[in-house]
Amino acid sequence: MLKYPRSPKQGSQNKKPMFNMYWMYGILILSLLALFYFQDASQTKEVNWTDFEKAALAGDIDKIMVFSETGTAEGFVNDQGAKNHKFDSNDSFDGDKKIKTTIPSSDKIQEKIDAWNATLAAEGKQQIKVNYEKGSDLMKLFWYFGPIILLVVFMVYMSKRMSGGSGGGGIFNVGKSRATLFDKDNGTTVTFKDVAGQAEAKVEIEEIVEFLKNPQKYTELGAKIPKGALLVGPPGTGKTLLAKAVAGEANVPFLSMSGSDFVEMFVGVGAARVRDLFKQAKEKAPCIVFIDEIDAVGRARGKNPSMGSNDERENTLNQMLTEMDGFGSNNGVIILAATNRADMLDKALLRPGRFDRQILIDLPELTDRVEIFHVHLRNLKVNSKLDVEQLARQTQGFSGADIANVCNEAALIAARNNKKEVDWDDFMGAIDRIVGGLEKRSRIITDEEKLSIATHEAGHATISWMTQYGNPLVKVTIVPRGRALGAAWYAPEARQIIPTQALLDTMCGLLGGRAAEDVFTGQVGTGASDDLEKCTKIARSLVLVYGMSDKLPNLNYNDSTGQDYGFTKPYSDDTAKIIDEEVMRIVNEQYERAKSILRQYAKEHNAIRDLLVEREVIFHDDVQAILGPRKWKSRTDEIIEINRKEEEKRQVESKDSTDKNKDEGDDMTPPPFTKG
Repeated sequence: MLKYPRSPKQGSQNKKPMFNMYWMYGILILSLLALFYFQDASQTKEVNWTDFEKAALAGDIDKIMVFSETGTAEGFVNDQGAKNHKFDSNDSFDGDKKIKTTIPSSDKIQEKIDAWNATLAAEGKQQIKVNYEKGSDLMKLFWYFGPIILLVVFMVYMSKRMSGGSGGGGIFNVGKSRATLFDKDNGTTVTFKDVAGQAEAKVEIEEIVEFLKNPQKYTELGAKIPKGALLVGPPGTGKTLLAKAVAGEANVPFLSMSGSDFVEMFVGVGAARVRDLFKQAKEKAPCIVFIDEIDAVGRARGKNPSMGSNDERENTLNQMLTEMDGFGSNNGVIILAATNRADMLDKALLRPGRFDRQILIDLPELTDRVEIFHVHLRNLKVNSKLDVEQLARQTQGFSGADIANVCNEAALIAARNNKKEVDWDDFMGAIDRIVGGLEKRSRIITDEEKLSIATHEAGHATISWMTQYGNPLVKVTIVPRGRALGAAWYAPEARQIIPTQALLDTMCGLLGGRAAEDVFTGQVGTGASDDLEKCTKIARSLVLVYGMSDKLPNLNYNDSTGQDYGFTKPYSDDTAKIIDEEVMRIVNEQYERAKSILRQYAKEHNAIRDLLVEREVIFHDDVQAILGPRKWKSRTDEIIEINRKEEEKRQVESKDSTDKNKDEGDDMTPPPFTKG
């Protein structure tokens, strides 16, 4: 591991007292207390009880204030009493003059005052007025300064809110980095064993970790560690999980921060936080800095400029570019970042020297999904006969987060049904719940609507079964789920290159529901809006993106750089008219093709429709019993067949090996013992 010498007393020597806003609050409160106690509007003298009683009988006191809780009394003296008790004579002073004493008994003070008043009345002097107070000096202090204290508390609260909740220093700490530190004392328990699939991405990430653990292996050959790695991929594929695994495996300080943490309402705060983040990283080198969702701050400069706005985001990005690869040295600091919108990032941020590697974290393949299922099934009580590989086939296109959700939903469904184990039906119900939504059997559907829905879904099932590139059917249902009144579930094939006929077959399958309504009921409904939207998008992609149109071959009007064309189109109005005509022609051709197939297999379609009306849910085997085996084997079917043959071959080899060992064991058996 790389080590940088550091003086053990460096931190204590350089540590200076920092200004804190709380000091001002403390000074203000102390000043108010001083004003309360030392600048009272009255003059008070402490006397003993005997002198207080003499002053009362002498007629020097006009009024007595008794504080029962503190056991004290204050006598307001008149002019004669002020002379007798030698108060300072000051003509400009208009305040009260009081003598204060501790009373012997709070219960009998009234009797004493009554006796004094009786004596004063007999002598013809003015009697003493009496008031009782339950409060104390503390209560008076609260009433005097309570509003000011509340104002101070409000100021403290607002300073924390303005600083985004950062601790210490209030608004003066707003430019500090909010990165979370993971080290040996405060680490994460996630390791590379918890990251299933993504073997290629893990190799590149593990190499960075290996460099930090064993740098001599690479430096001896003159190699340099990559300064940065950018994890790119769709949401839920495990980018942040990989970063957590790096934090758990690297055994070096790991600073984690979100891209949105750099964005603040104050000008210059983002750049200040970038500087502070890299300052912390340099002090803790060797160190890894992880910035999640970096597109929040790393968007390309100059795009969509808004009139009159400041350049705060661009300033933050400029500071980040300088810190990552500028004149300053960042030896031992590795930058990891994650985003699902790499096309929006600035080119200067993506160049070698800043992010040397762009690691694609794509949706998992079949084998990857099997591994991911095994990871998430470790903590579940599942049926021993559960076919995990078949589960992986049923979740084509699912991300790692989706698979984790499937496992959790399956466990919830099993618990809801009071099962001891999670079985296949629970997982199928979970997949249906995630893909289609919550089942709504309470929705009222008339017999006419039910027949129309069954006709529609049977049309999808028939077309997909009878076309070459139709996706393998899993099940068909007319039970409402979410917003859909019915649905057909397929196991889509993973294709790297999609031929033209596959796109046309997909369009034909999407139009199969509307075509079935047209052919068998004579009228169409509004239930095909989603199918028509998908079909139109595919047709436009055929013309605009893939160059598969007869009138506009080999032309692509799509901008893959993400910069778009602004307010102008990359084609003329005449070309736009041709595009619309081609899209309409392709859609109409597939619609007529779907109706032709349905007329050819009308009997089979009606049988599927009637079975749907009866059962509400039918499966692959039910459709196969009506339509017969498919003419074309799908790639999924071929993979299943290959796996089945390999499994049979392994079983035969295992049996032969067992028989051979058994025969060898028989030959080596010693003869039975016989008595000589």
